[in-house]
Amino acid sequence: MAAHAGYGKLILFGEHFVVYKAPAVVAAVTAATTCTVTRKDTPGWTQDDNRPAVPGYKVEKKEEQDQATELVLKHLGIDTNKTGIHITLGGDLEAVSGIGASAANCVALARACSEVFNLNLSEEQINQAAYEGEKGYHGTPSGVDNTASTYGGILKFQRTDSSPIFSRLQLGKEIEVVYASTGIVSSTTTVVGDVRKRKEADPVWFDELMQQYQKLYDAALIALENGMFVVTVHGANTIIADWATLGQLMDKNHSLCQQLTVSCTELDHLVQVSRDAGAIGAKMSGTGRGGLMIALTPGAELQDKVAQALRAAGAPQVWKSTIRPNTTQL
Repeated sequence: MAAHAGYGKLILFGEHFVVYKAPAVVAAVTAATTCTVTRKDTPGWTQDDNRPAVPGYKVEKKEEQDQATELVLKHLGIDTNKTGIHITLGGDLEAVSGIGASAANCVALARACSEVFNLNLSEEQINQAAYEGEKGYHGTPSGVDNTASTYGGILKFQRTDSSPIFSRLQLGKEIEVVYASTGIVSSTTTVVGDVRKRKEADPVWFDELMQQYQKLYDAALIALENGMFVVTVHGANTIIADWATLGQLMDKNHSLCQQLTVSCTELDHLVQVSRDAGAIGAKMSGTGRGGLMIALTPGAELQDKVAQALRAAGAPQVWKSTIRPNTTQL
């Protein structure tokens, strides 16, 4: 028997622009899906899904989840007709669109299987198995969710004509965040398609927004990489990012999403509530026109204050978490 975890993710920069090969920044959070795998005497696989989830999520995703499980097991060469297994999912990552719940499911399953069947998989192999599983949910996944879920920390991601490019930024400590759901489920296919239509109808408009985003992204990297500085705490060196600048850039990214028409009244409201409560940056995260928003809230006191403000403002679900330091090397 083994229990292992896969972590959730939030997009910090680059929604929709990433579709057109602009770079994006994605962060893993500490909230995780756990998986326990046990051998059983009868063939086949069975599952108890004890993950917390928004209403209807697990029912709606059940067929895709079953396909993902089969794909992970097939990729790992596990024949459950010969050796039956029982899968138990749990953890504190609430399954909701936009948080990477499917990738966390696949990563946790791959890790648990590796332990039970003595596969001794590397993190790279875990990531590849999870990517195969993600095909059950998304058909042709980008790979960003499973990579963030596997490795943690902050990930730079960019699509290319061939394989996507991944690299990671080193964090010295966790940073508190709050994320909240509008309660609105939107179709990624539909929203991406609408943006594409607008781009084709007015390419000059889109190119101007793309140029603004690229400058914003470049500044964000300075805040995350070159903007990091070292402080000594109790004799130990700690790397601290320029969170204040990062927060301002998140605000600007939300403005660009509004201009892309992928935000909505509900997201804008929750973003403004977060800023009014003291968040140093807040924006939509993911597809938009519903779904999730994220607020950057360094320190437990500020995190609590922003979370309480969002609940008071009527956000259907509010979560407190942290962006995880990187745990392994790509």
